[in-house]
Parts: sequence; structure tokens; C-alpha cells
Amino acid sequence: MNRLVHGEDGRDWVVRAQMEWRAPATADDFEHDVAGSYGPGIAMVAVTALLAIVLIMWTPADVRIPSWVPLALLLVALFFPLRWILRRPWTVVAETEGDLAGDRPSERWVGTIRGMFTVRGEVSKISKTIQKHSLPDFDGPLHPVE
Repeated sequence: MNRLVHGEDGRDWVVRAQMEWRAPATADDFEHDVAGSYGPGIAMVAVTALLAIVLIMWTPADVRIPSWVPLALLLVALFFPLRWILRRPWTVVAETEGDLAGDRPSERWVGTIRGMFTVRGEVSKISKTIQKHSLPDFDGPLHPVE
């Protein structure tokens, strides 16, 4: 997602967002990431699959399952993977090379936003703030980077 935004002071800003497949490491998250691994998740998926197979194998032949039950089970099974995909962190960058006269320096602002739908709204807010004030909002998700 890329946008070209013209600031009030004449500078052209490029606002772009990119989905991150891994959450960026921050000092606040360090204690939680130390023991993190994929082992427990894989074990839970294997146990769930085993229990589902056992349930199907032990179902008597004369039991009639309504057609909406497998659909409901599929939706329940897909809830967490879909939630994981839709809540991925996005890195948002707003940068400018300055103006032609050299009066205004180049700047780079970077931040992280969670959620596919949230990032679209935030990029629109950032673009409008740049058009209006020639800078991203200091109270917003972006912060200047040296």
C-alpha cells in the first residue's frame, strides 16, 4: 500500500504500509518471546485432529448429521487462523526527501499498526494530517526516526 501525499509546505511525502509476518521485537515484549516456540501449537493441532478423527470413526452409521453442522465446525476451526491473519502488524513509513530549495530537510517517520482494516484508516488519517500540517501527527502511531 503506497500513497503519494503533497504537504502544505510543498514537500512530497510517500506513505507506505507493509504487512509483517513476525511481530517486531520491542522491549515490552521481550519477556514473552523468550520461551515462545511452535511446539505447543503444533501439539494442540495434532490432539484436535486426533479427537476429530476418533469422533468420526465412533459415529454410528444410522446417525444423520445436518448439513449445517460441518459448516459450523469449519467456521469454528477457521476462526483463529483468520483472526491471526487479520490482526497481523503492519509497518507504516512516511518519508520525504525534502524540498527542491533545500529549506526543508528530508524526514522519515515509522510506526506499527495492528489489523488490516485499522491500517487503512490510519494511513488515511496520516495522509490528511500531512496535507494539512506538512507533518504526521505527533500523537499518532508514527514517530520520527533519525
